[in-house]
Amino acid sequence: MAGNDLGSLLGSLLGGGGQGGAPGGAGNILGALLGALGNGQSGTGGSGNALEGLIGMLTKSGLVDQAQSWVGTGENQAVSGAQIAEALPNETLQKVAQEAGVSTQQAADEIARSLPTAVDKLTPSGEVPEGRSIEDLVKEQQL
Repeated sequence: MAGNDLGSLLGSLLGGGGQGGAPGGAGNILGALLGALGNGQSGTGGSGNALEGLIGMLTKSGLVDQAQSWVGTGENQAVSGAQIAEALPNETLQKVAQEAGVSTQQAADEIARSLPTAVDKLTPSGEVPEGRSIEDLVKEQQL
């Protein structure tokens, strides 16, 4: 499954997939999230626009400053699991939790812990790369 491959890549980007004590690991949870968003929003484009879609979704939910801090080159602002749960569609969070084998609250908490670092590492130039897959972005950061 592509989500597992993406999860492995994100886990290695974050310094190991088992962060946070969640059975699914930070990478797997983020992989499931970006996979769900990519499949739901861009159809055959897969995860190519998933990062852009996620940043847009968080921005529309009032997390503008946090999302911009992760993309920008300054210090990353924290976000809570409750804020993530409110920003994401319920069905997306449920799907992510199910794929990772955790509760929706655990999934939201793990996303809140790991997403700032992941977005920061995937946007080293201070902007979201357009038209590029998450897989390609992660591989570039591992070189």
